[in-house]
Amino acid sequence: MRSLGFADADAAVLADHFLDADARGKSGHGVSRIGWLTTLVRLDPKAQPERVVSEPGFERWEGRGALGYVTLSRIVEAQLADPPQHARVVVAADCFPTGVLGYWVRKLAEGGQVAALTATSPARLAHPDGGDELVGTNPLAIAVPSSDGRPLVADVSMGKVTHGDVLVGNASEDDLVPFGGEQAYKAFALAAGLQMLVGALAGEGHGALLLVARPEGDPVPALRERAEGSRLPGDS
Repeated sequence: MRSLGFADADAAVLADHFLDADARGKSGHGVSRIGWLTTLVRLDPKAQPERVVSEPGFERWEGRGALGYVTLSRIVEAQLADPPQHARVVVAADCFPTGVLGYWVRKLAEGGQVAALTATSPARLAHPDGGDELVGTNPLAIAVPSSDGRPLVADVSMGKVTHGDVLVGNASEDDLVPFGGEQAYKAFALAAGLQMLVGALAGEGHGALLLVARPEGDPVPALRERAEGSRLPGDS
């Protein structure tokens, strides 16, 4: 990371994200992405995001050419340092690539906040009926803190596979379709809805939308008890 020109702090953010992805079996978002970064048309290691609007229930950040990883890192740090009294919507414009969204919301949940995060990506999914690619794989990640110390973290891409799976050779371009088989129109609808939502709030280009809130309940332990030891989303 330093050899690409990133400062120590940003290099550490990227390295931790990539290593965590590999440790959780998400190799398409792990250290394999380092080489991919060099292929980006616009890579400015010195760029820094900026918070341009800060209100009690709303923030807006501009990426200013920084990688989405760096922008989301700054946003998460800011929410942990100053949690909302009740809830806050955070919009990030010019925010790409964002990596494993579950990584970011997990940090917020470990800090005691409920979080939901989505982000847009290049158009890679066509309509289930065929045609050109219309929307990104546009993942949605949700994290809920728990008194047992193990937050529930659900992180789902709207594609049958992720673009990262294709990059590392675990899937082919033909696998980049909405998940669900005969029910793929549901994933496509979610992908389209999330893309329009982020686009309406962040503007042109790729962006991200985060909701953080103070929990008023502790539902995760009861779910774990009912699940009787079954693996729940986000468990190792």
